[in-house]
Amino acid sequence: MDKTLPNINPSAEVNKITSFIKTVLKEQGFENVVIGVSGGIDSATSFSLLEKTIAPKNIFVAHLHYFDSQIKNIESILKQARIPKENIYNLSIREPVDAFRKLLEIPKQVRNDKERVRLGNIMARVRMIILYDLAKKHNALVCGTENKSEMLLGYFTRFGDEASDFEPIQHLYKTQVYSLAKYLDIPQSIIDSPPTAGLWENQTDEGDFGFSYKEADNVLHLYFEKKNTISQILSKGFPNAEKIIDWANKNSFKHHLPYVIK
Repeated sequence: MDKTLPNINPSAEVNKITSFIKTVLKEQGFENVVIGVSGGIDSATSFSLLEKTIAPKNIFVAHLHYFDSQIKNIESILKQARIPKENIYNLSIREPVDAFRKLLEIPKQVRNDKERVRLGNIMARVRMIILYDLAKKHNALVCGTENKSEMLLGYFTRFGDEASDFEPIQHLYKTQVYSLAKYLDIPQSIIDSPPTAGLWENQTDEGDFGFSYKEADNVLHLYFEKKNTISQILSKGFPNAEKIIDWANKNSFKHHLPYVIK
């Protein structure tokens, strides 16, 4: 496979993104920000950019886990950023998620992919409720952590993990986020961890896709930005091109909601 996705200039990206965050907060009249931090590379990178932009006392971090807490994976970056302990929320979402599961009659042991996704969507939307409640409590905006790959693939829960007030890294493909994370000295343990939404045990993004982010990023760039046909992309050595574009097209409806009378 040939690499077609341009390299980023990490220093320039940091300057651009921190300036963007400052502008958003100033124009909207906010000083505080709430961010959900999972222990993955996207949220760790977004957090690192945030802590380079505003004072620690103005950052409120929420680690919202259904399975075991992974807070220890991000303790080093929270400590280094000097986030006050009272600004850190390490909360289990198991009780509210299980209440919805019971109410909606989703079995405790899910029987198929549809039930698994339903439960995962509930987790994402419960997290959204908590993040926005914390934002109201602290008069803050919610910082999103979505990258361009997830956005184009539609790999998000509507009104769940895609809900935010601003998105600092949504213009970067996943593999570009890795480059930025290395520049920001994100711990290697986070960089090496398989990307996951944490929606069920042993779930990984690439396991769900059946293709890698490395291939997807190049294909998405060629198709959506360079306007190559699938045949042209296949000829460049990307065997999953059709599968990747089908995935993106299948979820493209998410970008146009809600549908309204015009």
